[in-house]
Amino acid sequence: MESSRARRSRRAQPARRRPLLYTALATVAVLGATAGGTVYVKAQGHPGTGAVSSSSVTPSASGSDSGKVSVETVAAPEVDHDALLASAMRSVTVPGDAAVSAAVLDLDSGDDATYGENAFDTASIVKVDILATLLLQAQDADRHLTAAEKTYATAMIENSDNDSASALWRIIGKAPGLDAANERFGLTDTAGGADMLWGLTQTTAGDQLILLRQVFGDDSELSEASRTYLRGLMGRIAVDQRWGVSAAADGSSWALKNGWLARSTTGLWDVNSIGRVTVDGHDCLVAVLSNGNTTQAAGISLVEQVARTAVSALRDGGAAASASGSASGSASPSAE
Repeated sequence: MESSRARRSRRAQPARRRPLLYTALATVAVLGATAGGTVYVKAQGHPGTGAVSSSSVTPSASGSDSGKVSVETVAAPEVDHDALLASAMRSVTVPGDAAVSAAVLDLDSGDDATYGENAFDTASIVKVDILATLLLQAQDADRHLTAAEKTYATAMIENSDNDSASALWRIIGKAPGLDAANERFGLTDTAGGADMLWGLTQTTAGDQLILLRQVFGDDSELSEASRTYLRGLMGRIAVDQRWGVSAAADGSSWALKNGWLARSTTGLWDVNSIGRVTVDGHDCLVAVLSNGNTTQAAGISLVEQVARTAVSALRDGGAAASASGSASGSASPSAE
């Protein structure tokens, strides 16, 4: 149901003061510090002395004999999320002449990963970009969308209606209008399709992640009202189009737009999906692009497998880094 043409070339109560004759005195013996920054401490109690914990030891840069102890905090190692995603992608079978690219961002942690840099036909995922452009232009003109524009926008996003997309494509000024808005959005590898061939707009998974940040993030060229409007439409996709990146979500916690296009020159399918999914309480943005699929069904299967793999690789990598950082910076009292 898409257009076609040749393709072109992101945080004690104060210890109750005891009678003076029970003035607290604690002798702290430092038993040792590991290379990982863990300090082992033994406390000798005197009458009235409260418990002494490892947190009573004051770190010192000098490590002198003044009773202060130097504690070196070891930062968690940086995680190469791109490498983790690339490794995880080895488990994905990409059939025949098909190609796939993916980008994912955890909005809570800020971690992101990208696999593949090639440009792909957008097919209908460009409809999110078309509406984002229209909303930006309306903001610039200090106006609201007209009733007709809202009708087109609803049909274009929720039902992927092509006639509505073509009408809004004309209103935004076709490719020049889209490209001008994308420059402000920060998309550097996306180029609008020629004339009315909006479905052959060229883009990358990285650029689609940038676009999704404009829609679902807080730092955006789009106003809060514009973002809320677009998010709402993406959360009400027609039942028969609820596939793609939503496969990585917990239940129905998603908002998306899909694109599918059979190329007349090869008979092979472009199948793409972009959106926001919620996984284990974390909101993730995901973009998966593919081409060369023998059938639409094969493309959908590939896109969904890649979406699940990408989100899992990012979330598992972030959890491992967090656990590593927590362990390396801990201070534990001696069991003695």
